[in-house]
Amino acid sequence: MSAWALTAELSPRPRVRVAVEDVEGTTLNLYASTAAITGPAPAGPWAVMLADRDGRFHLIAFDLDAKAGSAAAAEDARTISEYLTRFGIEHVICESGPTGGRHVWIALAEPADAQLVKDLGISFARACPSLDRTPISNPSTGSVRPPGAPHRLGGHSRVLSGDVAALTTPTTTPAQLVQLASQLNTDYPTDSSAAARSEAGPLPVDETGQVYLPGPRRPLPAGSAEALAQDVTRDTDASAVLWRVLIGAAAARWRYADVAALLPTAPGLEHARTERRSKGSAQRRPRPSHGSHSSQGVLRAQWTRAVRRVATTPRQVGEDPTFEPRAQAIAEHVDLVQTRADASVGRWTRGGGPSDRRILDTLCLLALQAVSGSVEADTRRLGDLAGVGRETARTALLRLAESGWITRTLGADGPNGAHWTIDPQNAIHNHSDIARSQAGARPAGAAAAHRDLLITTLTTRLQRARHDVFTCTRALGLHAGNTYARLSLPLTLEDVALATAQTMLSAQHTLHRLAAHGLVHLTRAGWTSTDPAERDRVAVQLGVDGRLAARADAYTVERVHWGWWQAEVLRLSSPGKNANKRPARHEQQAFVLGRAWDRYPAYPRTPDGRPDHDAAKIAIRTGLLPQFYELAA
Repeated sequence: MSAWALTAELSPRPRVRVAVEDVEGTTLNLYASTAAITGPAPAGPWAVMLADRDGRFHLIAFDLDAKAGSAAAAEDARTISEYLTRFGIEHVICESGPTGGRHVWIALAEPADAQLVKDLGISFARACPSLDRTPISNPSTGSVRPPGAPHRLGGHSRVLSGDVAALTTPTTTPAQLVQLASQLNTDYPTDSSAAARSEAGPLPVDETGQVYLPGPRRPLPAGSAEALAQDVTRDTDASAVLWRVLIGAAAARWRYADVAALLPTAPGLEHARTERRSKGSAQRRPRPSHGSHSSQGVLRAQWTRAVRRVATTPRQVGEDPTFEPRAQAIAEHVDLVQTRADASVGRWTRGGGPSDRRILDTLCLLALQAVSGSVEADTRRLGDLAGVGRETARTALLRLAESGWITRTLGADGPNGAHWTIDPQNAIHNHSDIARSQAGARPAGAAAAHRDLLITTLTTRLQRARHDVFTCTRALGLHAGNTYARLSLPLTLEDVALATAQTMLSAQHTLHRLAAHGLVHLTRAGWTSTDPAERDRVAVQLGVDGRLAARADAYTVERVHWGWWQAEVLRLSSPGKNANKRPARHEQQAFVLGRAWDRYPAYPRTPDGRPDHDAAKIAIRTGLLPQFYELAA
């Protein structure tokens, strides 16, 4: 059977897509023309549509790029083949052309929903880095060159293994795809969220200096709610009960004050209220009123430990039944925001556009981590994460809000930053309702896998762009950093322009500028970055080395100073003799964990009694409050 006859038999639509040529007659990797399957074969490359006009997939083609080398594509093809064989799914592996890429083909006995095929692609993407998910993520335009079709650089798509009869007389069902994706999600658990959280900078602190996880407060998970109501008997491990409460409260985005308000009466907080009279004793006694063993001292210490544990530990499947629909809703929305942003040619290259895109990507990352469209984000924190200054972050937020990308939902209040949503139209709520109704039809762990993949993508992008060499004055600038961040794998000039929403002329200028400093180079597969360590060399050469670290240190000092001053204001405004009692001199360290101001030394003052803010900042820089500095850093 000829390649064209096979195409006619496989195609779920009456027309295929055909590659076009430029003015010089060179075939482009652009399939902008079409041809009827009842007519003659096109003279150049063609691609068969994978889904029908109703958006249901009849074919699945895993497109494995050779951008990282043909060996990587071949290895990923073997991985996919092993999984398909394990689940009894017949398939065909092709070498796509002279570059060494691979196509792994599946035909379906009954069409599959676009969401299921997209989920399968996401599940495989975490196992196979060379997989290009684009064809199986877009039922409207997704297409791949079928077996035997010519390649624009010469040669044809050549069958390496499998029988094409598996494509013309298929037996694979959508149920097999669900089972396959579920197994992949089990074999490749979503563990990058914790890594992303640890890379995302300091945890926010409230007005009393207590850490918390950003996001809207939710009800306690069932296990934590049960622990909160559990009476402590002589055989009960009260500390374990308290820990279950605090772990759940931190994960549900409670604040320390929410838990502290329950301290006088909640049975599950008994360990914070009382202590055993002696080791092994069944009798308990009230804790001391001050110090690290006081009720507040124990609760604060355990709360900090719980928040940090939740922030750096991957979520366990099944511990929160609402997680999957919430994860699906936020992942789908971030996907839409990113797709829209990538299609906004010119928006991110002019004026403040490069910083706007940095801040938009950062907000998307924070939203994914919080599993919420609305997140608390002060300008210092955003600036740290995005590699820009706080004023740049502030103006970027205003521009994004003015153009409808985001909306401020709550203004800044004291130590708490403003809340911003990437969902001005409240679409996430609707997505979440749909996700709950469809939860049974998706592979297990599909939503978590999608969220995890987006977190990994955005974290990697921001980390690559966030460098001294891509700051502004005397450096290469934010736009150069945004372009560099997309070049972890080779991209053609056309692909660079598409990925960064700029014209080809602008992309070419940026690439040549990066190449002049040795940060990118052109290979046979396309433009790609050189060793990331080259950024350090260029930063030293340009005299900007250490710029971001110095800025981050200054912001940390400001955060610690703000907390110290707020504690002093609270002390001065509190009635009674205890409020007027001065803590230790500011040269001395304070270790007690009672009232907010007891945790700090005396605030520095001038000889005439006025607050000396400059002296306070100097004291912080010279190591007076190391525990607070570590929390804020």
